[in-house]
Amino acid sequence: MNLNFHIKVVGSLMLALAFAHLYFPRRFAWREELAKLSLLNRQIFLVHCFFIVLVLVLCGLLSLFYTAPLLQPSPLARAVLCGLVIFWAARLCIQFFIYDSKLWRGHQFNTVMHILFSLLWAYYTAVYTVALWHQYH
Repeated sequence: MNLNFHIKVVGSLMLALAFAHLYFPRRFAWREELAKLSLLNRQIFLVHCFFIVLVLVLCGLLSLFYTAPLLQPSPLARAVLCGLVIFWAARLCIQFFIYDSKLWRGHQFNTVMHILFSLLWAYYTAVYTVALWHQYH
């Protein structure tokens, strides 16, 4: 496994996902859905979305442009990689244990998306886990 290549792919995929968030409001009818919420909940939702995109952009740029320092054994690289493993492993678990299967079962598009995002979170987790493992070996 060429870790340099895979970390750059992960970074590129994160940036692509950040840009995909521009499409989400229309796809998920957020204007109509958010209108049903109180002002506080609507603003919390929008702020959380902003920070999700920001995290994707920052982690994507880190992975894409600071690949060598992430792979060079150091306490900082280990700490960053450990954080990335925890973050993406938690996201993978949420995919299976928090999202209700009623959201995707029986819906072809939603099932395909569930599978693709599960694979994406697993890929992120695996790449960062292997990079972290190489920090110690």
